[in-house]
Amino acid sequence: MERLALIYLLFYVVFTLWILAGLADWLCHRRAHIEHSSGLKESLIHSLMLGEIAIPVLLGLFFEITPAILLFMLGCFILHEVTALWDVHIASSQRTVTPIEQHIHSFLEILPLCALLLVCALHWEAVSAIPNPSSFPIKGLQLKANPIPLSYLLPLLTALVLLLALPFGEELLRTHRAQYKKVRPQH
Repeated sequence: MERLALIYLLFYVVFTLWILAGLADWLCHRRAHIEHSSGLKESLIHSLMLGEIAIPVLLGLFFEITPAILLFMLGCFILHEVTALWDVHIASSQRTVTPIEQHIHSFLEILPLCALLLVCALHWEAVSAIPNPSSFPIKGLQLKANPIPLSYLLPLLTALVLLLALPFGEELLRTHRAQYKKVRPQH
């Protein structure tokens, strides 16, 4: 029962809040018209941060959790935090980062940590094998023996594409177009 509660907490609360916070962050960028201030550079950093998080999330959704995957997830989380500091430094030097956007950023920093901690709690055997990974029965990448049901996976992947990948793709395109217009003389 406790394991099921942790799974529900991860899948239905943390992932949902995380996706909504990402969408809210995109809305802040759109409202701030970043294409006319920090522009393409900031948008590229956002794309980098999405990748730093998307790869470990997809690994966790489709592959067995091993000590190596947990360490990779931790490394991606740390890299994401460093990139987030760089992002705020770039953004705040070229535009106003509102208190609301700053508050949204706090969610985008803590929710990945919450997800990682829940994954660790759900896979404590992999955590405890980190000092001695050769003791862990699964070697290399293996698809989950008990895959996540499609009834959850498909809506989650759809939400990730519709509410994160497409909006941030639009931001990248919008900032690229604005930079192109600045560089290219108008006739």
